[in-house]
Amino acid sequence: MDMDLIGIAKNNNDRSAAVGFMSFNTMENLLKPDFFNTSNHQIKTMMSTVISATLPKTTNTTLTKPVNFTFRHIREFDPSGSLSCVYWNISEWIVDGCSVLKTNSSYTVCSCVHLSTFALIMQTSRPPESDPLLELLNLVCVIVGLVFFTLALLTFALCQWSPGVNNVARINICISLLLAHLLFLLTQQFLSLIWPQQVSCAVISGLLHFLFLSGFVWMFIEAVLLFICVKNLSQISSKKREVLSSGFLCVIGYVVALGVVCVSIGLVPDGYGSEHCWIKHDKGFIWSFLGPVCAILTMNMILFISIIITMNSTLTKLNAEVSQIKQTKIMVFKTLVQFVVLGCPWILGFFTNGSKVLEILFLILNSQQGTFIFLIYCVLNNEVRQQYRKFFRCLYSGHKKH
Repeated sequence: MDMDLIGIAKNNNDRSAAVGFMSFNTMENLLKPDFFNTSNHQIKTMMSTVISATLPKTTNTTLTKPVNFTFRHIREFDPSGSLSCVYWNISEWIVDGCSVLKTNSSYTVCSCVHLSTFALIMQTSRPPESDPLLELLNLVCVIVGLVFFTLALLTFALCQWSPGVNNVARINICISLLLAHLLFLLTQQFLSLIWPQQVSCAVISGLLHFLFLSGFVWMFIEAVLLFICVKNLSQISSKKREVLSSGFLCVIGYVVALGVVCVSIGLVPDGYGSEHCWIKHDKGFIWSFLGPVCAILTMNMILFISIIITMNSTLTKLNAEVSQIKQTKIMVFKTLVQFVVLGCPWILGFFTNGSKVLEILFLILNSQQGTFIFLIYCVLNNEVRQQYRKFFRCLYSGHKKH
């Protein structure tokens, strides 16, 4: 609070004045912003704690200058909303004599010509009502995607693969995205319980940032592995053992994503914990996720162009078996499809802008990443299909005996 107490004291006979300042940390839960009169199309949000200022034992309480209050925002600021500095008048919030001097995403300075009980209220357009069918579709799609992520992981772990196949990146893509989609699903289902706990909400959004980002890092690692495979087609096995061990890849895959999250927290400590327990959009903090994603997608595109050019020139010179050439081509095709499946839904998400059709398309494509990975690497792999048949035959014969 900033006020001219010396000027007030000069206007009193005893040349003295005292000010009392109180902050009611939980009063905003009682004095709801609904008491602030607005139309039905608007929604009000309390953006500050409730404070009160008085001039006790002061005869002449007339203010010589307006008093200024700096309110720290207790909730995420919506750039499309309008802020009002208000005071409590018996039974309602009113704005008479109060105005906003300046504001940013973190705090607002209010100026008032009188003392009272004050607060900061944000007024925004009421969001469209949730669509039950869309929520049901989201729930079903995410659950189906999680089931196929699990099946893909079991297949990678339990099936026997050719010696030249390196599934480290694919396994970790599945682990990262499985945990991310599962955490996001549980968060949205219990959002009403989690969001009031701001610390928990911020921690969850940080974990989601880390898990989704690590999925993209692992996608880039797989593209790098494929590039090395094409570049050194004849000696890829020895190359992998020397340079790209599983432990080294795991360090890269998770430390890079963790580093981005740590730097993001250091630059904008309050950037996590939006109303959906995701990254906040103010201060451009959403680019802590979109920036690395765009960079990885761009580098992957450059790598795939290099892979195609290198493969064409290498295979014309290479005196290799037809099966090896065919296997490499299939691997390139599958990784390219994976790049499209994992990357394009997020690009599509940039352009939804309230379009119901694009929103549904984004929801389906993004939730079915596990399904696509299972189909591309498991169902379309002849060796894996044979092992599936063997497993189901054993299962059927065992069931028949009982």
